[in-house]
Amino acid sequence: MAKSKDKNSGEDTATSAMTATMTALNPVAAKAWQEIISENTRFLTDRLKQDLATQSAILACKTPAELMEIQSAFLKTAMEQYSAHTFRLQKALAAATTDAAKNMRSTHSRGYDDLPL
Repeated sequence: MAKSKDKNSGEDTATSAMTATMTALNPVAAKAWQEIISENTRFLTDRLKQDLATQSAILACKTPAELMEIQSAFLKTAMEQYSAHTFRLQKALAAATTDAAKNMRSTHSRGYDDLPL
């Protein structure tokens, strides 16, 4: 018999622990990761709304020409939005990498003339 899955079985605790660990190890990377997840969530929510609106418009079509027009507009808009979203993610990842690298640098400098020979 399969075990039933309890939604409160500790998944939230594990996620919180993982987030806390990431933040403790590298707060800059954790912040960047959260921003990327937020941006993806926003984008996917917007796209889903547009997909549903397009579906409603398709279901209301009266002629094949009208259907082709709606599908053409949908594909054009979707490709533009996905391209723009990919560009935004690429910029965010590049900025996160740069910020994380800056955060990992040492805050003090050492002169090489103090090494004993």
